[in-house]
Amino acid sequence: MERPRFHLAFPVECLDGARRFYVGVLGAREGRSASRWVDFDLWGHQLSAHLVDVGRGEAIHTNGVDGDAVPVRHFGCILSWGTWDLLAERLRAERVPFRIAPRVRFAGEVGEQGTFFVDDPSGNCLEFKAFRHDDQVFRTS
Repeated sequence: MERPRFHLAFPVECLDGARRFYVGVLGAREGRSASRWVDFDLWGHQLSAHLVDVGRGEAIHTNGVDGDAVPVRHFGCILSWGTWDLLAERLRAERVPFRIAPRVRFAGEVGEQGTFFVDDPSGNCLEFKAFRHDDQVFRTS
């Protein structure tokens, strides 16, 4: 089965800070780059960090999900449970603060998942999750 890759472009305030976080902390590989952007390979997906000249003046909007204030604007990856656990431990070891600490949501229900949120150095929010049963990613009941 073909598994398409996604491409996501997002703003950063410092390319070197983005490189340290996405490559050094998350384990992405650096791809092509220019003076104002850099591509990262994050589990086969192309992330393009684009340098912006303005500060973070944007408000962070949240929605309540299972007791957490989840940032509405975020991106991330769905990982295997083992990879999710390893990434959480790596982030703890690197002393990356969690916006929402690792936890299991919807325990015992359809869509049971491990999830956590972190911010990159430019304030972009990322969610990493793993489903207990991969076939339930889109299942409603």
